[in-house]
Amino acid sequence: MTLPSDFQFSQGNLQDYLDCRRRFQLRYLERLAWPAFEAEPAGMNEQRLLNGAAFHRLVQQHLLGMPAERLSGLAGGTTDDLPRWWRNYLESAPSLFAQSETLGVEVSLAAPVEGFRLVAKYDAILRIRSESATRLAVIDWKTSQKRPSRNWLAERLQTRVYPYLLVEAGTALNGGQPVQPDLVEMVYWFAGFPREPERFAYNTEQYHQDKVYLAGLVTEIAGLPEGDFPLTPHVERCEYCNYRSLCERGVQAGPLDRMQDVAVEDFEFALDFDQVAEIEF
Repeated sequence: MTLPSDFQFSQGNLQDYLDCRRRFQLRYLERLAWPAFEAEPAGMNEQRLLNGAAFHRLVQQHLLGMPAERLSGLAGGTTDDLPRWWRNYLESAPSLFAQSETLGVEVSLAAPVEGFRLVAKYDAILRIRSESATRLAVIDWKTSQKRPSRNWLAERLQTRVYPYLLVEAGTALNGGQPVQPDLVEMVYWFAGFPREPERFAYNTEQYHQDKVYLAGLVTEIAGLPEGDFPLTPHVERCEYCNYRSLCERGVQAGPLDRMQDVAVEDFEFALDFDQVAEIEF
């Protein structure tokens, strides 16, 4: 199979490939739009997506310097998730950002991997100073209904791609100094569970493992034969895939209250790739 020369990999499409090769093919190679809901009730799911996007915008504007009191009026009333998430954020911000400097908000990075570009859009990148060391923290805001387990997060490509790309392509954000893997940390902060962030320390060994793994994954995808890619053997995943009826894996969408935080928060599809900071090929 020949990938388009301008095809760009991300944690989102790589995760889709690992979850279901056929979905990767339909979504990213054939770019097939298929009219189906991802979860039911569809209206509630849509509102959850809108609330998540609105929360990200509020935090972005706050980190860029807009006063919290001006933004609070945009968070709505008291009966929705959004105002609750916003209150949780404001209460957590003093400890979350203690002794920190914001290096980037909604910033994008890219680096070459086996002749293609690997890209990522970060919610926030902070430099955090302490008595022992100064480290860089990748902060990712999550608005999922459920608090994912540490094991589940550890297995997600985001947990590998984001720290890796910061090391590969974050020199400009780091004042022109190379980013040391041992001083990088991935932090997931959950708007609905503000006292339960999940932290993953990075290190040089993990960086080298990720470099080899991601190169192998891209090479594998680029070398796949022509024809339909296989469906996932995990049929339960199809409940929340909009291609399920096309693949004859059911018609009814899965219930929203059982939906895991999968691709709901992948805002990377709105990236302007012409403005992505990257290292040269």
